[in-house]
Amino acid sequence: MELVKTSSIFISSPNCSLSKRFPNPRRRRGSGATKAPTVCLGVSGSSGRKSPLAASAGGGKSPVAEKPTVGDFKVFDGMPAPLGAVACDGGVNFAICSSGASSATLCLFSLSDLKENRVTELIPLDPLTNKTGNIWHIFLAGEFEDILYGYKFDGKFCSEDGHYFDDSRVLLDPYAKAVIGRAEYGVPGPGGNCWPQMACMIPLPDNKFDWQGDLPLHYPQKDLIIYEMHVRGFTKHDSSKTDFPGTYLGAVDKLDHLKELGVNCIELMPCQEFNELEYFSHDDALSENRLNFWGYSTVNYFSPMMRYSSAGITNCGHDTINEFKTFVREAHKRGIEVLLDVVFNHTAEGNENGPILSFRGVDNSIYYMVAPKGEFYNYSGCGNTFNCNHPIVRQFILDCLRYWVAEMHVDGFRFDLASIMTRGSSLWDAVNVYGIPIEGDTLTTGTPLSNPPLIDMISNDPVLHGIKLIAEAWDAGGLYQVGHFPHWSIWSEWNGQYRDNVRQFIKGTDGFSGTFAGSLCGSPNLYQEGEGNLGIASILYVHMMGLLWQIW
Repeated sequence: MELVKTSSIFISSPNCSLSKRFPNPRRRRGSGATKAPTVCLGVSGSSGRKSPLAASAGGGKSPVAEKPTVGDFKVFDGMPAPLGAVACDGGVNFAICSSGASSATLCLFSLSDLKENRVTELIPLDPLTNKTGNIWHIFLAGEFEDILYGYKFDGKFCSEDGHYFDDSRVLLDPYAKAVIGRAEYGVPGPGGNCWPQMACMIPLPDNKFDWQGDLPLHYPQKDLIIYEMHVRGFTKHDSSKTDFPGTYLGAVDKLDHLKELGVNCIELMPCQEFNELEYFSHDDALSENRLNFWGYSTVNYFSPMMRYSSAGITNCGHDTINEFKTFVREAHKRGIEVLLDVVFNHTAEGNENGPILSFRGVDNSIYYMVAPKGEFYNYSGCGNTFNCNHPIVRQFILDCLRYWVAEMHVDGFRFDLASIMTRGSSLWDAVNVYGIPIEGDTLTTGTPLSNPPLIDMISNDPVLHGIKLIAEAWDAGGLYQVGHFPHWSIWSEWNGQYRDNVRQFIKGTDGFSGTFAGSLCGSPNLYQEGEGNLGIASILYVHMMGLLWQIW
């Protein structure tokens, strides 16, 4: 395609999901030139605006890099949408939202430099040309094989004001599609570091996956037989007799067994990137180390858990994504739907003493419920609460769900502590997404909303139409909504009362005969005509309750 010399450069890319339009290459100030500067991945801390050879005073060329470069990039202003790193033929557009940062820097890593906790290249973003509203953006033209990225943000660092900007830290992009860090499950990084530097995968335009005609199964919810699966625990033991124990591929080897059992739906316990060493310590009684086995402490919501993949960090995370897709495809071939257990109620960054990994350093007061003096609301019981009904955060959650459905082909979601998603946000603007005043003129942070904007958006989103939506309808702050979760006749609920009543009856506890009978009849005390909740399906379950002798 011929490039027209106007105010824009048009890129003829059939695979580009961006608007195929980028502003002019960055102008060098004072020169009026429009030639795009070249960034050479070389020594950390270099200017990022020189080629591998710079002109000497005598007109010749002299080396400026102390080691061989691993890639050259031309710099353009980029576009503010879509958020994240998006590959087009010819390069990658980077875009990230930060409302309070005074400066932003794109950090590029080679794999070898990441292992040494060293940034390969720093590319400062110009607030005049690389910022639209609160979106920082840049487009780099070049080859990105084996290159990773992150961001630095500078600005106010004051916990009492809810700000944690610190340009000494390299942060993960909340929209990253894979995260590279430690390679081996349960093994600390160099020097025993449980939180070594992590970086984000850069998508490549030629990384294709063969779905082999995969299509959604769309089973009626009333017909589901759901098997809750922990990806690692399912096949890690030697008795699984798989070549890939504890991984997505290992689980594929056992799908035929689940089909024989009559299972037609798998609910995967958290397999978005988390750190199993988050609470790492030695248990003397068991003579082993404590790990976060369950994974309810998300680091990045778009990224499949790297250490559940047989590929690990090879190919910068692309193989892990394809392994997860393989699991979904093979499950669908056997007539089994796949649901994800997602944790949008808190993150792994904890309270004010927790690590600064991503959200906190990018825009803490946006992503978390923060009190006027900077304290973290803790409706999750885990130190922080995701600010789900803030306009930016609810769009983030919606984008994430769309990605897992459209790109990864999952069939639905179970939302951990879903009642947090119905609470009013901090810095609340008492107008919902449609501009209609809701529930009075003022709302305090955490107020339960009868029509939560986030639940409304998810329920009525055209991309998510027809998927399964299951709420754990309570939270750690005392909000209990079983039987009356805002459902739009779409959502289902985990029926915790069924679990408890059946358990007590089987144990022989006095006084549970009537409640047991009611549970077998569909819990009419919770789901009955006239209460506006007939659209809710009651999901009967036992979840993370230990061994059978401990439960019963």
